[in-house]
Amino acid sequence: MHSNGVGSVRSFKNCSSPISTGPGSLRIRRLSHVRAAKGDAKGRQPWDIGRFARTVAFFNDLPGTPQQFLAALLSAPGKAVAQFLPNNTTQQANQSPVLTLLPALGALNGSAPSSNVVLVTGGTGGVGKRVVQRLLARGRVVRALVRDVPKAKQLLGNLAVAPGGCLQLVAADITQRATLTPDMFEGVRAVVSCTAVKVQPKEGDTPDRAKYYQGIKFNDPEIVENTPEAVEYKGLSNLLEVVADNLGYEQGKVLMSPDASLAARWGALDDVVMGGVSESSIVFSANAGESGPALLFRGMVSTDNSGGFISVRCKNFEPSLDLSAYEGICLRVKGTGMRYKLIIRTDTRWDGIGYCRSFDTKAGEWQDIYLPFDEFIPVFRAKTVRDGTQLDASSIASLQLMLSKFEYDGDLNPAFKAGYMELPITSIKAYLQQPVTPRFVHVSSAGVTRPNRPGIDVEQEPPAVKLNDALGGLLTYKLAGEDVVRSSGVPAAIVRPCALTEEPAGAPVQIDQGDTIKGKISREDVAELCVSLLEQPVATGVTFEIKSTIPFSQQWQPEAAQTGKRNWAAELSSANLHRGVTGRTINGVYTGKEPEDVALRQTAAV
Repeated sequence: MHSNGVGSVRSFKNCSSPISTGPGSLRIRRLSHVRAAKGDAKGRQPWDIGRFARTVAFFNDLPGTPQQFLAALLSAPGKAVAQFLPNNTTQQANQSPVLTLLPALGALNGSAPSSNVVLVTGGTGGVGKRVVQRLLARGRVVRALVRDVPKAKQLLGNLAVAPGGCLQLVAADITQRATLTPDMFEGVRAVVSCTAVKVQPKEGDTPDRAKYYQGIKFNDPEIVENTPEAVEYKGLSNLLEVVADNLGYEQGKVLMSPDASLAARWGALDDVVMGGVSESSIVFSANAGESGPALLFRGMVSTDNSGGFISVRCKNFEPSLDLSAYEGICLRVKGTGMRYKLIIRTDTRWDGIGYCRSFDTKAGEWQDIYLPFDEFIPVFRAKTVRDGTQLDASSIASLQLMLSKFEYDGDLNPAFKAGYMELPITSIKAYLQQPVTPRFVHVSSAGVTRPNRPGIDVEQEPPAVKLNDALGGLLTYKLAGEDVVRSSGVPAAIVRPCALTEEPAGAPVQIDQGDTIKGKISREDVAELCVSLLEQPVATGVTFEIKSTIPFSQQWQPEAAQTGKRNWAAELSSANLHRGVTGRTINGVYTGKEPEDVALRQTAAV
């Protein structure tokens, strides 16, 4: 996107800290007058070894007291610093809970892709198994979260897999938080949530739930196994708690904000490490932002002693950040007209390869600087590493901001000036690829807002509305689960199908909002819709209902001309969907097809 290596501009909250004041830091300050020399005939200033020692101490856990480290630095500097350099130590990986049921074509030893995975919950259910089938047919890597592995093998083990696709299984129960371990969700970048409480007639059903799936009417249903609260609300809460970070947040993940406590986690890393005399810090300012606080990266940069750079770096994130769900890093800054670098480190050691991206700023202007991960280049001490090393955004240890007279490999920064500078920063955050598409697709149900809606005739509503209380608040908890999804910050789409049938796909459909429509819809169509929603920006952040326009009394049988692929993008666009529309009743007011906040403002104005 930017072949010149300079960040793009599309017009964030903070962190700072100069030198910390831990035990012994005063002693280091008192020794800061120690010099390696008293200058030379060329006018070089002596090396401030005390400031160098404080820099090392800020970013590393010292092996002894600060005094001992300084003494070792003076007597054997190479040995003292070597302990903070990278090593090749590796840890043995734990056994993965992920079982590969259908390996990718050509995979060696049953190995399976571990990135860009689509997780499907309820993967053995009526909609879920069809979602799995369609994703595999598209060559996607699918991970089905199931309670019963033998059942999953039986139902899913013979599905066709297109090139690039594979099917994995993880055994867990979303109602039991302890069964949902982080390693089950590694590489997951999207979720289709098809889990639902189990309903059947009191007289029982066949082992394959034929009565339920065939839509046979029964007037005395019951909930079996788990309760609606456990599945529809708490289970969904558990799932989002563990998977949200993997999916990414629509507004981005804030890494730095204007907060004095966060500022204390940042320290100076200037050219003193190579004998220079430049000096910088990052400090909190209550009024340096556009309309409030900001962090100030400020300092005096000098080219004396062959130096010429200032920088600030945060302490290592613990644990390292997995930002692989995001496209890159965005900085909100007030420019100075100079070119800076953002450096990302994946190594927790003090000195090692940094992944760099230069960016230009406009003097006096607030700017959003977007820096895609795939444009960062590996650099070691200002030299480009040309061994094919690439940034791994799944293990980010620290961030660093730098102003330097050097670019890379000896080239000079064309937009550099020595002297004092201040760069106000209000935010550094990871951002999602644009336009944002749903990362979490949830299958709910039409009718969730109708129990207790003023003026509604429950006798004219589907049985679940009339029997909501008898079924343990089934629709009430489905609505509560929807609220969990909507408030998660994850880009999501919520589908509310009407009564589900086993009819073929392809019937004409109606998509609506406000939770008023009634009718039926094929599980085939719902599954096809869910898979398509993962690619539909128009569906991000919306909740909608869907039904077939074929009457209940008429069986849908598509003709040959009606079996082609449906254009879901066109269907969704023509529905004119809006964010914030739920059809909920709030304080006795039915919000209808208006966004909740708009409907409430209109009511208050009457």
